[in-house]
Amino acid sequence: MALSPEKKRQVTEALKLSLSRKFETYQPETENMPFHYRLLGKDRMALFSFIQSLNTTFGTSIYEPVAKEIARGRFRRVETQANPYNQISSDAHVVIQNIVDDISTAAREPDKEKELVEIRAVCTSGEMRNVKLRKIDILVQDNNNNLFLMDIKTVKPNIGNFEDFKRMLLSWAAAEMARNPIVNIQTIIAIPYNPYEPEPYNRWTMRGMFDLKKEILVAEELWNFLGGPGAYQDLLDCFETAGIELRSVIDDYFARFRNN
Repeated sequence: MALSPEKKRQVTEALKLSLSRKFETYQPETENMPFHYRLLGKDRMALFSFIQSLNTTFGTSIYEPVAKEIARGRFRRVETQANPYNQISSDAHVVIQNIVDDISTAAREPDKEKELVEIRAVCTSGEMRNVKLRKIDILVQDNNNNLFLMDIKTVKPNIGNFEDFKRMLLSWAAAEMARNPIVNIQTIIAIPYNPYEPEPYNRWTMRGMFDLKKEILVAEELWNFLGGPGAYQDLLDCFETAGIELRSVIDDYFARFRNN
């Protein structure tokens, strides 16, 4: 067992709190759907709408607070929605664009270690430019000061956005190197679960743009990295426990739509 009983309790409570807050702020769709209501019932349609809304915000409302709770104590620094540094050198901008262009045209293969070496070589050369990068979903730093910046994506990310995702990862690295040229950094796409289970995650669509061994963490890889070996299975237990303990609250919430 990776997570201690106390840690599992804390994670379960974090899940229950996140879901309770979602109920407090959730407003069901007001669109009239007379055929759906009569066929399925307003309570079921309200539940369906809630699930859709929850799926949209699962990253920030569920995965991030859970990741933070799991990683606490295992890492010396843990943050969610962290602000990246706001400067990148002009030469690093050029290097990043060249890397993305070359990979997208198959002029080179993704190689994160090599890419970071190229960016580090120019991370403070040229003009320092202010940039506005998107926030880091999960930031952890271990006891050896290795820094890991993660962006949580849906389990089936849009292939049309892969170039932007790659540029974002490299830009995060360049910004941290501009702040500290000797920082030991890794930037990662985090995918919370494998929708193809028990088959392996279908990574082939990412192969052309990402270094699969260095830039992608999926399901067990992600949660076991944050919480230690076995954390993924323990986390599934926490979700189940939270669902059981909140079942009456959930049922009561949607029952009020039944006769409306």
